[in-house]
Amino acid sequence: MQQQQPETVQDLYARKFEISATDCVATAGSCFAQHIAKRMRESGYSVLDVEPAPRGMSERHKMAFGYGIYSARYGNIYTARQLLQLVEECRGRFEPAVIAWEKAGRWYDAIRPNVEPMGHASPEEVRLHRDYHLRHVRGMLKRTDVFVFTFGLTEGWVHTESGTVYPTAPGVLAGDYDPEVYSFKNFTYEEILGDFIRVRKILQKINPNMRFIITVSPVPLAATASGDHVLSSTIYSKSVLRAVAGALASRFPDVDYFPSYEIIASSFSGGRFYEEDQRNVRSEGVDTVMRTFFAQHPPVVANKVEKVAANDDVVCEEALLEAFGAR
Repeated sequence: MQQQQPETVQDLYARKFEISATDCVATAGSCFAQHIAKRMRESGYSVLDVEPAPRGMSERHKMAFGYGIYSARYGNIYTARQLLQLVEECRGRFEPAVIAWEKAGRWYDAIRPNVEPMGHASPEEVRLHRDYHLRHVRGMLKRTDVFVFTFGLTEGWVHTESGTVYPTAPGVLAGDYDPEVYSFKNFTYEEILGDFIRVRKILQKINPNMRFIITVSPVPLAATASGDHVLSSTIYSKSVLRAVAGALASRFPDVDYFPSYEIIASSFSGGRFYEEDQRNVRSEGVDTVMRTFFAQHPPVVANKVEKVAANDDVVCEEALLEAFGAR
């Protein structure tokens, strides 16, 4: 029996449900989710973009300002708790404890500090921009038929008193780290599972027919504040996230798990899909992942080639934690 090659692996994924040409798809999650959103959009799926870039903006500036990366400008959502916070904030059931971080006289949205690289003039301006953003996210959720989410991390930084979770540690992109105010948290299997179940319940109240495709990011941690070695922390984090994803997929018929993590990170692939840094995923790896996906969800555009000529650069605040961890 001839051994399959990672680039041509078959029968690894069988879809639970179809995605039609008219289904509105929303994408969110960690850095790797950006690849999925981009390739689905390029292949003709109706991937929502409710906060499009201003006309005439260059591709480089679109990425820098968080346009077109996901279905709204919420930036990377690394944890299920972040996703739950966003959904609850849209419903008026949650208010971040600290919404604005300062750096060099400019103010940044602490929940998505990477989407406005020049910052805002005041905390009030941050609030106005955030309210505008939340209105668009609410509209997105009402239109969504298929929600694609990539689990990225178990680790996060929280406002200790309120439990508000942030996408990166204060002091990395903006703000100041105060151990009396903020603390490190490593979410457990039970917490992550419970958070996503709550997200599903809330979203299906908005649209009872909403379905979910979940994945686990194959990108390892750049750094950790857990006190363990980054390799041990990566294995722990990805193991927990994969277990959560498996539990969700087995429990709910409207939740489908797509094995992008296995394709890239398993021993079967022998590390060939990573760049030399053994962290970033090569374009060939993304091609293989999406070829497997499109084998079950054929591109909407006839004869569309899954490989996209544009580069596969992603925006990833988590990589900046390496600098923070080295302090």
